[in-house]
Amino acid sequence: MDNNMMVSVRNLKKYFGDVKAVDGISFDVKKGEVFGLLGPNGAGKTTTIKLLLGLLEPNDGEITVIGMNPEKEEVEIKRRVGYVSEEPLIFKSLTPKDLFSFIASIRQLDEEEVSAKAQEYMDSLGASDYYEQLIATLSHGNKQKVQIIAAILHDPDLLILDEPLAGLDAKSVKVVKEILDIHIENGGSVLFSTHIMEIAQQLCNRIGIINKGKMVGIGTIEELRQQANKLGANLEDVFLRLTEQDTSVIEIVQKLRKSFKNGK
Repeated sequence: MDNNMMVSVRNLKKYFGDVKAVDGISFDVKKGEVFGLLGPNGAGKTTTIKLLLGLLEPNDGEITVIGMNPEKEEVEIKRRVGYVSEEPLIFKSLTPKDLFSFIASIRQLDEEEVSAKAQEYMDSLGASDYYEQLIATLSHGNKQKVQIIAAILHDPDLLILDEPLAGLDAKSVKVVKEILDIHIENGGSVLFSTHIMEIAQQLCNRIGIINKGKMVGIGTIEELRQQANKLGANLEDVFLRLTEQDTSVIEIVQKLRKSFKNGK
């Protein structure tokens, strides 16, 4: 295993009938970086993440996560990875306090250390008032906070985050960004999936742009600009160009302007 490579994906394919959800993509996530999967809704980002976690089986291609095969070493991968899903997948019949205690038990962590760490995270995210409240009664944003904390309590080598900032207020988003910075400083890595270009630009060292199951661009922001022949453009321009949406956006804007002008 290359100790500098946390995730390696080669020619990955996943089909659902005639739908090519993931169609031959390749990318790497290096140690100590935040790698972003950026693409419109339905592009194949969540399917890719589920393949990495062993939740789905690929039709073709090769995957290694921290040097392991998700189809054969799913349990060990889950031991060393923290995962935040787009929709909170947590035991809603528990309180956050009970959930974190359960996580400490199944991961064989020191319960006192986990409790202290969890309370610190809850306080930092402005959720301490909900520490002993049933998760089922919490707002989507607070459920997401609990899920993020649950993913990082065991200090994973790799965080896999699927739209983790959905439903969070601006202050909580800032705190989560700081948590990710600390995770990277401590030698961790992050795979961050989002459809929001501004977030990808702010958080990610490198970005892979997915469209219709294919990887249409990959690299740093500057490298993506060059691939899109838009030197000096912002990421939004690059994204629209690489996902072949720039022409349609121009047409929509022209139509709106014409309608607005005619309506005056």
